[in-house]
Amino acid sequence: MVSRARRAPASLRFATSAFVVIWIVIAAFPFLWTLWGSFKVELDFFSIADWTNALTGPKTLDTYGSRFTLAGYEGAWLKEEFWRSAINTVIVCFFVVITSLTIGTLGGYALSRSGYRYTFWLLIAALIFRAMPPITLVAGYLLPFFEWNLWGRLSTTVIVLVAINQPFTLWMLHSFFQSIPKELDESAKVDGCTQFQAFRNVIIPVMWPGVITTGLFSFLLAYNDFAVTSMLLSDDNRTMVPKIAAFLGTTYTEGNVMFAVSAAISATVPLFILVMFFQRQIVSGLTAGAVKG
Repeated sequence: MVSRARRAPASLRFATSAFVVIWIVIAAFPFLWTLWGSFKVELDFFSIADWTNALTGPKTLDTYGSRFTLAGYEGAWLKEEFWRSAINTVIVCFFVVITSLTIGTLGGYALSRSGYRYTFWLLIAALIFRAMPPITLVAGYLLPFFEWNLWGRLSTTVIVLVAINQPFTLWMLHSFFQSIPKELDESAKVDGCTQFQAFRNVIIPVMWPGVITTGLFSFLLAYNDFAVTSMLLSDDNRTMVPKIAAFLGTTYTEGNVMFAVSAAISATVPLFILVMFFQRQIVSGLTAGAVKG
């Protein structure tokens, strides 16, 4: 059988391919341009006299003897100790994801199997809570954190990020659990499983793509957060995004802008790798609904 793509006119296939290529180039251009500029000096990449200096790198050549340099990365990671912010980000993201998924899977499963009327209102309350601006929650936490001398620590930031992210996690996992027939639970109980054993041994394996998808969204929330982390973390405990903003806040010091550019590229690359690695699980999780036998 001839595929639809082959039956389509050649002009239509060419136009479609050209549109996709142009769209990809436009979408990827900001990242590619920033990546290119991260290997230049500030006077080239942000040249006012001639924008082509960002391409040719004459000042970079005069300064380092090459049109490309790793000075921005070296200054950010070593001189300004961006590696500390990277470690802090890993710690915060790990505990936010683990805590959110643990509470979300248990809570989402319980609500999806509950027959009580208050289940609906609990989910509505969670949705309203998620719609609130995060800055509102941060302001509410500041006073007790200052009084108990907890401000500036990674653990307090994890607590706030989990509180902000938990309603979304609960809703997402609840919808996934609802797509799984209750007959699976009942069959497992007939075979001698308890409710928790049925949840762990039968439901979770079927739900695994949805759990990975939800975990990835939780990770992205913690990884890309600026408002919460910038207000709750001290200078020594900054994660990557507030640290990049700190570079931009000291633009009067030559080279700090390039530190920010190089740090931004360093913070973006892991996201591409993560999404590419889990792309199949993400697609499976977003399209979950069928029961696998």
